[in-house]
Amino acid sequence: MTAPLGSRAFEILEVLSEADGELVTKDRLLDGVWGGATVSENLLQVHISAIRKALGPHRSLLKTQSGRGYRLLGDWGVEVEPAAQQPLSSRSKSPPETPVGPRSNLPLLVTDLIGREAALSHLYGLLSAYRIVTLSGAGGIGKTTLALHAAREVLPDYVGGVWFVELASLSDPNLVPSTVASALGLKLGDANSTEAIARSIGTAKLLLLIDNCEHVIDAVSKFAETLVRQCPGLTILTTTREVLRIGGEYVYRVPSLDVPDVGQTEVDQLRSHSAVALFIARTEVLDPIILPQNEDLPKIASICRHLDGMPLAIEFAAARAATLGITAVQAELGNRFALLTTGRRTAVPRHKTLRATLDWSYELLPAEERRLLRSLSVISGTFGLSAAQALVESDRKGGDLTVAEHLANLVDKSLIVADRTDAGRWRLLETTRAYAADKLAEIDEAERVARRHAEFFLEVFSPFALESRLQAAIDELHLYRREVDNLRGALTWAFSETGDRAIGIRLAAASCDFWIAESLIAECRDWSGKALSQLGKAAGSRDEMILQCAHGRTLLYTKGMIGASLVALTKGLRLSEGLDDPDYQQRASMDIWLFKSRSALLGEALDAARRLEEMTRDREIQFSAAADWIVGISLTYLAAHCEATVRLQRAIAIYPVERREKDLIRLGSDLRASAAGHLTVNLVSMGELDKAAQSAMRAVAEARETKHATALCIALVWAGFTFLSLGNLNLSEQIGEELIEHAYKHGMQPFHAAGMCIRGSVLARRGEPAAAISPLRTGLAGMQEASYLLFYPFFMVELAQALVANGSLEEAVAEIDRSLTIATNIDYRWLIPEIKRNKAEIVARLHVDDTSEAEQLLSEALSQAHAQGGTYWAMCASISYAELLLNRGDHEDARALVTPQLDRFATGVATPMTTRAESLMAKLNELTDPASSPSN
Repeated sequence: MTAPLGSRAFEILEVLSEADGELVTKDRLLDGVWGGATVSENLLQVHISAIRKALGPHRSLLKTQSGRGYRLLGDWGVEVEPAAQQPLSSRSKSPPETPVGPRSNLPLLVTDLIGREAALSHLYGLLSAYRIVTLSGAGGIGKTTLALHAAREVLPDYVGGVWFVELASLSDPNLVPSTVASALGLKLGDANSTEAIARSIGTAKLLLLIDNCEHVIDAVSKFAETLVRQCPGLTILTTTREVLRIGGEYVYRVPSLDVPDVGQTEVDQLRSHSAVALFIARTEVLDPIILPQNEDLPKIASICRHLDGMPLAIEFAAARAATLGITAVQAELGNRFALLTTGRRTAVPRHKTLRATLDWSYELLPAEERRLLRSLSVISGTFGLSAAQALVESDRKGGDLTVAEHLANLVDKSLIVADRTDAGRWRLLETTRAYAADKLAEIDEAERVARRHAEFFLEVFSPFALESRLQAAIDELHLYRREVDNLRGALTWAFSETGDRAIGIRLAAASCDFWIAESLIAECRDWSGKALSQLGKAAGSRDEMILQCAHGRTLLYTKGMIGASLVALTKGLRLSEGLDDPDYQQRASMDIWLFKSRSALLGEALDAARRLEEMTRDREIQFSAAADWIVGISLTYLAAHCEATVRLQRAIAIYPVERREKDLIRLGSDLRASAAGHLTVNLVSMGELDKAAQSAMRAVAEARETKHATALCIALVWAGFTFLSLGNLNLSEQIGEELIEHAYKHGMQPFHAAGMCIRGSVLARRGEPAAAISPLRTGLAGMQEASYLLFYPFFMVELAQALVANGSLEEAVAEIDRSLTIATNIDYRWLIPEIKRNKAEIVARLHVDDTSEAEQLLSEALSQAHAQGGTYWAMCASISYAELLLNRGDHEDARALVTPQLDRFATGVATPMTTRAESLMAKLNELTDPASSPSN
């Protein structure tokens, strides 16, 4: 069997064969082949892979025992060849001289190799495991520099020398053998054939580095294959933008330099990336007017990211930065081919400018591959085969190769890069994409290809616009998620001056539910708004219906209860009724109800909920669940706690869970999480405090499970109210801070405002009223701006109490009065008893000598709480009233108020109010029976 193995790999094969099928441990292999030197296990794996590759169809004979070692099956023997002829000495009749050291014609290395330590180490291993190693990659990636550094390091391993063959200037492929012979110093006369060179090399152990092979790739492939077959001591290292595709070849695709992520800002982090290090190093040696400073690092990182970590492009950028400054280079990267033209004077012509580097590769492509490369420039991010086919398939003139084959060729030629994280996906480096886009524009193809791109992704995202296909699309959301950059690109083109707004409108409508599914609410708002502003002939169509509903909802979530939201939703409902579309009738009706609720038009909201219930009475169970959900919420605000509780619990119980993902998109929120969240108001009000805490945590857990921004915000707001009411300040703080961060991240102003109010409330209740006032005022202003009034009265009470604690009683009265007026006007009944109780406490502090107003308020609070079934609010009012009575000496009346409340809340969750009740009773007992005092 002929196997093109490197020397070390062959030694491993020998050790394995001598074991006669027995296990050879990893330690034994490392000791036997590397003589005890420290070698990584990864390097051993490289050599084992090389042996398996060489064994071909017999690769299964080499067995791995996980964690222990390897076993080679079969009968093996080692044949010793006749004495090898001396390297490169076939012409000499006298004995050859003993080499005094490795020979080479390697050029002098004038620059350090930056950021390639891992690549260099890996390459050493490859050269000892394989006999043909190809360094492949895009022009300017640093193949030649890496190869030269590796070749110089391995000089001692090759007694026959390391020889460098430069093919860049070679135009005739037939001259490859003579060029190699010249580099080796062979004088073969007219016999400069591959066979003659092979005979001259014989069994000499040498390394041949053949640089820049892509333009004579076929000739180099045949030459290398013949030499390796005939010269057992020869190793060939090639650099090329296109791989050789010959037996025994190991292709190492040279990666870009490491670039910082967008979010990295720390100086040490930025400096640790090899692309940044190269930029700084090259800038410094060019004697800039001002050396790069720490404050320049984010700009340098941005430059390196835009240049894909390409060493040659980074060196060009560094040269420009030395004269123009870093800021100017960053600003002009959009015109990179005009900017990055300052190559080294000694560089080969194709490395003089960034454009020349790509021109060299482009001109070597056949026409079909040029067309594919140009067309792919409209792609944003990564792409799959179907997208590539859609862009060029109809242009094909019946050639022999398919788009897939052209795509594979472009990968082999290093013009397209495979996505290592997603099999079957590819991308263009940004510089390559910009170059291909220029070429596309030069031949006036840009508009046609962009149209095909938009039409293709319209078809891709169309399932999101059909209720019957929505669930299937959700199930494969990850497949759509990776196309988000292409969706944006298609929409951007469609609504541009050279685009097609009709395609844009259809695509914007088709993608609405995708944006919502991805919690990209603001993006859905912007694209639907842009489409609606250019409707034209699409007015009155199903597309307009979808866009109006989506735009109204996303305005509601991101801007609050503004008029434009209700206008859009109303238009969407009217269109859905005209088109007899029950899916969008429910969507629009639900969102109109939500608008009314959050605007605190609670009577109108209940009317809207009951209309939807009547409209869907004879439909599937999910419609009944949704009706119970929104009717239950409306009744909650109106303090019909018993009926509201029944409705919300039934909605959770009967809702078909399998519809959850779909309805989260259709209805804009999660029924289970929202119902559990709103249920807390009723449970707290009725004194079911343990159940309220459980329901709040359930709501948050259910919302987290959905991974949906809106659902989580809603659950966090209600959980914040619940745990503030129960006095759990640590949990309230966690919830408030998460709400602030989450709402800010997703651009949800109303919920961000609520989070600020929770932050202020926690500070006030912890005894930091001065610090509490600012976040409370900020949050309330945000709520008012967004017309998000559901929690407005509750947090106005929190502000009033913070003002009291800060000594601003008059201002506190003004705030509590405003809170009571708003709650009364909007019929926010459930909170009115608690507002009156708080006002009574403030008034009592303000008018110590006249408690009549406070008593009247407390009497009203007690009466209303009892009428609503608000047991907990009745307890709170009783405690405040009892404290007032105690202060004026009415001990028995105070005891009469406190005793039943203590009996009712003797067990369960302790709250600040139950603690006050216990303290009050202890004081009353002490006054009635001094002997019961703890001091006695």
